[in-house]
Amino acid sequence: MNASLLVELFTEELPPRVLRQLGEEFGRHIEESLIRAQLKTGDGDDLRVFATPRRLAALIRDVSPQAEDRNESKKLMPSKVAFGADGNPSAALAKRLEKEGADLSQTERKVEGNAEYVFLNQKIKGLSLAAGVQRALEEALEKLPIPKLMSYQLADGITSVKFVRPAHGLLALFGSTILDVSILGLKAGDITHGHRFQGVRDIKVPSADAYEEALAAHGRIIASFDARRAEIEMQLREHAAELGASLGPEEMVAPLLDEVTALVEYPSVYVGEFESEFLTVPQECLVLTMRTNQKYFPLFDALGKLINRFLIVSNMHLADPRNIIEGNQRVIRPRLADARFFFDIDRKSRLETRVPGLAKVVYHNKLGTQLERTERVQLLAGQIARAIGADPLLAERAAWLAKADLVTNMVGEFPELQGVMGRYYAQADGEDPEVAEAIEQHYQPRFSGDALPREGVAMALALADKLETLAGLFGIRQIPTGDKDPFALRRHALGVVRMLVEANINVPLIDLVGFAFSAFPEGVLGDAGTDLRTFILERMRGYLRDLSYTANEIESVMCMDPACLAKVPVQLAAVRAFSDLPEAASLAAANKRVANILRQADAKGDTFAEVRADDMTDAHERALFAALGATTSIAKPLFEAGDYTGYLKAFAALKSPVDAFFESVMVMVEDPGVRHNRLALLNDLRIEMNRVADISKLAA
Repeated sequence: MNASLLVELFTEELPPRVLRQLGEEFGRHIEESLIRAQLKTGDGDDLRVFATPRRLAALIRDVSPQAEDRNESKKLMPSKVAFGADGNPSAALAKRLEKEGADLSQTERKVEGNAEYVFLNQKIKGLSLAAGVQRALEEALEKLPIPKLMSYQLADGITSVKFVRPAHGLLALFGSTILDVSILGLKAGDITHGHRFQGVRDIKVPSADAYEEALAAHGRIIASFDARRAEIEMQLREHAAELGASLGPEEMVAPLLDEVTALVEYPSVYVGEFESEFLTVPQECLVLTMRTNQKYFPLFDALGKLINRFLIVSNMHLADPRNIIEGNQRVIRPRLADARFFFDIDRKSRLETRVPGLAKVVYHNKLGTQLERTERVQLLAGQIARAIGADPLLAERAAWLAKADLVTNMVGEFPELQGVMGRYYAQADGEDPEVAEAIEQHYQPRFSGDALPREGVAMALALADKLETLAGLFGIRQIPTGDKDPFALRRHALGVVRMLVEANINVPLIDLVGFAFSAFPEGVLGDAGTDLRTFILERMRGYLRDLSYTANEIESVMCMDPACLAKVPVQLAAVRAFSDLPEAASLAAANKRVANILRQADAKGDTFAEVRADDMTDAHERALFAALGATTSIAKPLFEAGDYTGYLKAFAALKSPVDAFFESVMVMVEDPGVRHNRLALLNDLRIEMNRVADISKLAA
């Protein structure tokens, strides 16, 4: 009779950042192994996974105690190998049957293709659940995404096993029956363990379905990661609301919430406080140390300003939590004092006086120091600023100061604050506000969906910073291969694409790449400009795919080798609007046909110049010529005005004359004069229709 299966591996504290993934993978691999063994059907949502700091567990419902027997027909070898000329079994067949534990009566000769083979027909006994779970456990542990295994000795002092953390207990229940399985030197039982301090140490689990309830009732454990996370979030938001505060941006809250969920088994949230005098330190410093070092949740007022309260997620639920709160307040105080000390010390030196110190910071052994890189970025930022209409002097000043905070105490302690601290120090030094903002924003966009630099000076510097990185590393052949991209060049290239497109920067990509390579001294880089441009265009294709354009739509524009990437989305919008027209499919097919005819003509050496209307011999030829002229007179002004949608839609009028032309007119006739004139007409058609995109790429 089918029942629920519960498997739990009890361990020492598991890595918090991957706990949720470990739990999900543990359960998924066990279930999939049981399905392959025919001990579980693949129907329904019968899997529940549990993950706490000290356990991985899976509850799988509707599991069979025994897989059904099955008939299996296995191909052994060709008949001519299995039997001799006298018809008797060969030594090869006898050896194979012995290996399979079978005899000749279980074989069958069948023709397959052009040859006859010997098949072995056997009844395979279904796997027992214990054997299936044993195999599933071994497979699950083998496949878990663990970057580094620990090797540790078992209690016998001799045997060593490997796992992400030492394991101390194994629970395996089918209904209420203990399964005879073992792993990592542990034999399965029906005992699990409660909260380290507030729960029952050893808990007998009466049945698989009672596991979660038993842990909650006796162990003070919320076994489900998702349920525990939801409980923590609810408590956090309740406390924040009581204080009239918020937890800050959701994109910053969610990762920390995942991490603290992996650190506690029975969460309680308490409110801590620190001295308001620390709020004179830039709040980014305080927030970072609270979130990163202490796993606290800082609180913000309605304007997004940090307040001197924070939330603690504790693994202890106490009626009087004063000791926990005071202990955490004692811990956070020296951290905040360090941040204030670094900030005060850093402000004693102007940012510009730190720039020479970048000469001691190696950027890359083939590309020099951070100071040499700063000089290149400064030159490049000025060029780009002039090209996009920003102030080149401010861009160059921002570039000169942009990396100076790398040699400050604060960034030395908190590298994540580079750029942010540069802005604060530039403001304290009285630098132009655009310079200060550019110093912080030049790292943007740092990841997918991140904000772009807001002003022209910051945009020029951000483009310069990323293009210098790309040109330098491409120039020394440090190009990403496969999934390896140690210098995050794909991210840099996508950042360039986003800035050019979303900020509508109409500067040719070839010019920007040229600026970047020219910033390096002669002889430092190899000739990699074309490779870099191709690399950026590939990122552009990926960016457009994420905007839900089809491969054919994208290629119709990208194959035109667009000079300014900012125009590509406008061109694609026009292509999509054109594709929705009833005439689109026919015109795309006609364009494809035209392209093929012209390609073949070129291969044969046919040449053609201007169309000669007086030499046209067919009425349909003349009709197409007239229609093309009339349509072009309407479409060309639309193209020049940037109305690409109107331009493409204008050519819908050519469907009938184009269709009639191909139905009635032979292009590749013997008469060279007639042939070349018709080829010239088709060439004009292709040129005029494809100024925005290559319409032939839309043909299926």
